[in-house]
Amino acid sequence: MRIAVFSAKPYDESTFRAANDQLDKPHDLQFLATPLDAGTAVLAQDFDAVCAFVNDDIGAETVAALDDLGVGLVLMRCAGFNNVDVGAATQAGLSIGRVPAYSPHAVAEHTIGLLLALNRRLHRAYNRVREGNFALDGLMGFDIHGKTVGVVGTGRIGICVARILGGFGCRVLAHDPQPAQEARDAGAHYVPLEELLAECDIVTLHCPLTPKTHHLIDADALSSMRDGAFLVNTSRGGLVDTRAVIGALKSGRLGGLAIDVYEEEDDLFFENLSGQVLQDDVFARLLTFPNVFVTGHQAFFTAEALDAIARTTLANATAHEAHGAPEHPVTEEMVA
Repeated sequence: MRIAVFSAKPYDESTFRAANDQLDKPHDLQFLATPLDAGTAVLAQDFDAVCAFVNDDIGAETVAALDDLGVGLVLMRCAGFNNVDVGAATQAGLSIGRVPAYSPHAVAEHTIGLLLALNRRLHRAYNRVREGNFALDGLMGFDIHGKTVGVVGTGRIGICVARILGGFGCRVLAHDPQPAQEARDAGAHYVPLEELLAECDIVTLHCPLTPKTHHLIDADALSSMRDGAFLVNTSRGGLVDTRAVIGALKSGRLGGLAIDVYEEEDDLFFENLSGQVLQDDVFARLLTFPNVFVTGHQAFFTAEALDAIARTTLANATAHEAHGAPEHPVTEEMVA
C-alpha cells in the first residue's frame, strides 16, 4: 500500500521506517512535512492512503479532495479524531483507522510531571538557580499527599493517572459516562461532574473531544470549582474555554493551570516559532501568568509510545489492504 504521511517530523520517519522494515510485506511510505488540509490533499495523488496527525484538517473539503484522488483510507496516528469529518468520510466510502492506545503511561506520567512542576514552581526555580538566585520566596507549594484529585475521563490514561495518584496518597474522585472497574480497583470513587469540581483540590482531564465535551470546563464549571484549585489538561485543548480560564486565573479563583494542549494550537505546536512574534493574543496572555505551566503537546512523546503508534498505524493499513477495514476503525457511532 502506498501511504502519504503528512505533518511528518524526523522522529515520525525513523520510527515508521523501523516498524515498516519488520513487516513481511512492507508498505511504500512517503513522508511529507506539509500538514494535510483541503489545499494540500493534492499531494496524495497516486497514493492509496494518507496518514495524519492531531492538527491536520480532515474536514469535509479534505475528504472530498481525497475521494476525488481515489484515496481509500485515512490513518490517524493518534487516538483522537475530532479533526476528522467522520460523517463525510463514511459517505464518501473512506475508511478511518486510529491508534486507540499507544502508551497510556506516557501521557499519565507527563500529567503528573506537569502537576509537580506547577505545584513546586519548578520552572521558576530552574531559571532562578541558573541566574544565581537561590531565594525561596514565591516557590512554596503544597503536599499532594492527602489532597482530593478529580480524574475526568477514565479510559486507559485516566486509569493510569488514578493509580499514580493513589500512590501519592490522594483521595481520587472520578467522572465518566462509562465507569471502569479498573479505576474503582485503583481507589477512584465515581461522582457527578458537579460534585467532583466542587470537592477537588486538583482536576485533571482525560476525556476525548466531542461536541458534548467541547468547553467542558467553561466559566460555569470554573465558578463551581474550589477556590485555588489546580486544573491540568493533557487530553484535548478544546475541552477548556481558554478565555474563561484566563478570567479565573486573574480573579484568583483558579490557583494554577498546567496544560499540554491548547484549543487553538494548530498554528503553534510542533513548530519552532522562537524567532517570531506570537500572533495568538490569548495564548500569549496565558504565558504571562506565573502560575501557568505549558508544554507543547509532548505528553505522548516517549520512545515506547512512538514505536506503538507506528506499529498500530501500519497494522491498520495492513488489515485494510487484506480485509477492507483497519484493525481499529473510527465509526459514526463513536462520534455521537
